[in-house]
Amino acid sequence: MRVNNIEVIYEHVILVLKGVSLDVYEGQIVSLLGANGAGKSTTLKAISNLVKAERGEVTKGTVEFDGRRIDKLYAPEVVKLGIVQVMEGRHTFEHLTVEDDLLTGAYTRGQDKKGIREALEAVYRYFPRLKERRHAKTGYISGGEMQMCAIGRGLMARPRIMLLDEPSMGLAPLLVKEIFEIIVRLNREEKVAMLLAEQNAAMALQYARYGYVMENGRVVLDDEAEILKDNADVREFYLGLTDLGKKSYRDVKHYKRRKRWLA
Repeated sequence: MRVNNIEVIYEHVILVLKGVSLDVYEGQIVSLLGANGAGKSTTLKAISNLVKAERGEVTKGTVEFDGRRIDKLYAPEVVKLGIVQVMEGRHTFEHLTVEDDLLTGAYTRGQDKKGIREALEAVYRYFPRLKERRHAKTGYISGGEMQMCAIGRGLMARPRIMLLDEPSMGLAPLLVKEIFEIIVRLNREEKVAMLLAEQNAAMALQYARYGYVMENGRVVLDDEAEILKDNADVREFYLGLTDLGKKSYRDVKHYKRRKRWLA
């Protein structure tokens, strides 16, 4: 998948993305890092074309998948191509059971009952907790289980690439580790590429192969994840680390030097 210098405007006047470009190759895990409001979620929605549901529009540039331009397609058509977004905030249908919620993810597969049943069993293999809770209403399961349900529902659409928006948000550290380990298994065993939009840079860079850093609607830095982890600016402003050790919140809150990429 290739995002080529896209610009996104909301309500015909609010410029949110300013020339964003990135690539996700087959089988890769790629992280999209940045603070809240940097433009990560909008980038994912521009790829999945959900940005139109929020009165937004890709006004410049292109989004391509397998060499085909997709930024003018409707969101369901993008899903049929194999691009599935898991939204920020663990969106579930609270009035449905866990299993019915998962099955809504297969709506683009039509009447392929055998394939849908096999996909459901695969979801239960990766998320055995969901199988235990499959008859429970999703409005009554835990936050971690809701995140598993949201990812599992995305898997029901047979994705080739998943766009995961803040999968660690609001979860306890042990649950975050569990979710990311499952993401890595899905990438390795199901050959699903992943684009992770994350504020938790330490976790994202631990599992990703490549990373992009966003600031104010632009990509300001990109490199291999191992190199980004050693970058002085990334360490200070996203990992809270310096050569002298971990910085306190007070030190990080008030930047004492400008990031070199903004100088």
